Amino acid sequence: MSRVAICVNGIEVHGNSREPLLDQLEKAGFQPEYQCRNGMCGACRCKLKSGAVDQQDAMAFIAPSEILACCSTPKSNVDIEFEYQLQLQDQHVSI
Repeated sequence: MSRVAICVNGIEVHGNSREPLLDQLEKAGFQPEYQCRNGMCGACRCKLKSGAVDQQDAMAFIAPSEILACCSTPKSNVDIEFEYQLQLQDQHVSI
């Protein structure tokens, strides 16, 4: 599956099953927090409410229901939630 739906904090955008979630969210106009892009810091931690991801090995601590957006690529449609309000640059951008 190459096209997937990504629902983030209640807003759905189109995505793919090839790129990490963090990259896709940025292309869609979101500005999630991050500091490293390689799973070390944990700043991009979010809750996986539904769906499945491939997550690369990471050093940051995450709870069982959490993923790191920088290291996770969706395998299916996903619903994720950040604990903070995301900034959105342009709601008309899709990926």
